[in-house]
Amino acid sequence: MLIGVPKEIKNHEYRVGLTPTSVREFVAHGHAVMVETNAGVGIGCNDEDYVAAGAAIAADAKDVFAKAEMIVKVKEPQAVERKMLREGQLLFTYLHLAPDPDQTRDLVDSGAVCVAYETVTDSHGGLPLLAPMSQVAGRMSVQAGAHSLERAHGGRGMLLGGVPGVEPAKVVVIGGGVVGENAIYMALGQAADVTVLDRNVNVLSHLTNRFGAALKTVYSTREALERHVLEADMVVGAVLVAGAEAPKLVSAEMVKAMKPGSVLVDVAIDQGGCFATSHATTHADPTYIVDDVVHYCVANMPGAVPRTSTYALNNATLPFGLALADKGYAQALLDDAHLLAGLNVIGGKVTYKAVADDLGYDYTAPRTALGA
Repeated sequence: MLIGVPKEIKNHEYRVGLTPTSVREFVAHGHAVMVETNAGVGIGCNDEDYVAAGAAIAADAKDVFAKAEMIVKVKEPQAVERKMLREGQLLFTYLHLAPDPDQTRDLVDSGAVCVAYETVTDSHGGLPLLAPMSQVAGRMSVQAGAHSLERAHGGRGMLLGGVPGVEPAKVVVIGGGVVGENAIYMALGQAADVTVLDRNVNVLSHLTNRFGAALKTVYSTREALERHVLEADMVVGAVLVAGAEAPKLVSAEMVKAMKPGSVLVDVAIDQGGCFATSHATTHADPTYIVDDVVHYCVANMPGAVPRTSTYALNNATLPFGLALADKGYAQALLDDAHLLAGLNVIGGKVTYKAVADDLGYDYTAPRTALGA
């Protein structure tokens, strides 16, 4: 199979779909790889590194999309890229379709086979291709929030961990999954006062066992959520409903009642955001203020640390990408129910139920869409 790796074009997105190490693995399996020139500069890899790994260098994205049988990316295809997709071409990347009707329509119209990293599952009920970026985003959320708490950036003018004699900032994390756990790790490491809210007692028990008495765990009810959000100096939104739009847990009224200069970091923004006042921002202009509350809602947070992010992502995606290439997408999907869960769109049909339900499409079961 011919694998194509275009350069990412989303605002301040420096990651790349395949590292030279991953290219070498595809080549060793008998596949050809073409990489758009300078696609890897953001992670410190030049064209010569890719050539040494066995790739051919393409002059532009048009060449990659025109020739490749499988496109491997990081972020969802932008409008100009979606126009280059063709019927039967395989796209393997993050998609986050539920809050993005324009992208969904374009992918349906393209007739392409679209496998989304974020809905591939594992035997433990996890999302193994989302997890590495959730780890990065969770850790970055606290860095970004601490920066935003500085007065020069609209915040309350607080040091996250305080100093002797001055209390630390109160950080509230909504959701104790992978993002939340990594946000807690960073916030406690900076000596903040940290509380996590979740509706799963087993999750709260796990977090207590990991972090001990330094972490406050609270079962999330409407009353508890409102009370802790209004007391917070920083709130990290770390909720996830796999493949679906994120629930709006913090209302506009709650935001208005928060402390002036407090900070909201919405890591769920890829799925539409969990704060009513959230809208996606970019690394070029990451924050905005609503009712004196700073909002950090960058939709591709891990793109700011592309070397760490790309290598972590490739560690997770490589086995699945090789299966798709080695077996062909149909056989690979039918052989692996966890990979099959990643199929969101094929041949003009929406095959992920949460996306179909959220955007009003007819749902086609993935095995049915594959003719099994």
